[in-house]
Amino acid sequence: MEKVNLCIVIAAFVLACACSGGNETETFRRSVYLTQPVQVSGNRVKTYSGIVEAAHEINLGFKTAGQISHIHVKEGDYVHRGQLLAELDDADYRLAVEALQVQYDQLADETKRTKQLFESKSVSANDYEKAIAGLKQLGAQLQANKNKLNYTRLYAPTDGYVQAVNFSRSEMVDAGTSVFQIMDVSHFEVVTDIPVSEYLQHKNFTEFYCRRIDHAQKIPMTLLSIVPKADGNQLYRLRLAFTEMPDMKLTAGMNIEVGIDIANNSASSGFTLPFSAVFQKEGKAYVWVLRNDSTVTQRSVTLDNTDVAGHIRVTGGLAGDEQIVRSGGSVLLEGEKVRVIGEPSETNVGGLL
Repeated sequence: MEKVNLCIVIAAFVLACACSGGNETETFRRSVYLTQPVQVSGNRVKTYSGIVEAAHEINLGFKTAGQISHIHVKEGDYVHRGQLLAELDDADYRLAVEALQVQYDQLADETKRTKQLFESKSVSANDYEKAIAGLKQLGAQLQANKNKLNYTRLYAPTDGYVQAVNFSRSEMVDAGTSVFQIMDVSHFEVVTDIPVSEYLQHKNFTEFYCRRIDHAQKIPMTLLSIVPKADGNQLYRLRLAFTEMPDMKLTAGMNIEVGIDIANNSASSGFTLPFSAVFQKEGKAYVWVLRNDSTVTQRSVTLDNTDVAGHIRVTGGLAGDEQIVRSGGSVLLEGEKVRVIGEPSETNVGGLL
């Protein structure tokens, strides 16, 4: 009898262990990879070809007429603010200054004596005032001739490159005639042309950037102006300025890519998911959502079938904080418990990499 009872106990123990082992194998039926919805907006980016331009191109000329005696720079030279560029023959201007200086000094002495006579009441106040007025008038003429003498030297108004030298030594030039063309490189601007379809949405422009064709770095920019008149090709000129000068080397005339971020209020926002995370069932789209107890449940989602960098846009059915099964959804069952493999890192949100 005792042997029978012992056998019954052993059999019950073995059966319990077998049942327990079966449950353990059924606890986690499948291993899955997860992804997260990535928020997207309705904005779109348009890129155009642009050109780097110097901020200003300055035409320099003498403020007085004369014959060029010296030209100190040539085309392509880099010049600094205040550097002497050219000189006129100043012989006649010096003579005019010397002649007026002699007259001024003589009249200044006469006025000084007239003042002494006025103070001693030997001349009238009217005579003394005439002497003072004559001295001031001659002084103004003397200063004007000194200015003309100074105008025979032409200096660079800013740092930059000499783009053109329009005259040679010994040639005559009039006042204001352009002798040099200086390219101001203290800062650059970028110009590009946009079609009418984009110009009509210029109030929706939110951000601007540019980058060199051979460089991946994006340089933020600000809008300076948009010419509200189309050219012969029905394009509108857009001018941008750098928020700060980039470290990379830029030169005037360089081709550059310009990017414009345009807010598109009519576009649907939502989230993006990998195509493999979405499966079809009875003509509807679903995803598997991981619950806190490691089980999965299917959820219906709305798609707009837009391909966003290899992902599909989901416009409805998600809050954005769900953990979504990235692949294998067609073989999962409602309420099935799964094992998660390779949680997405913070630097790989959405499992894009």
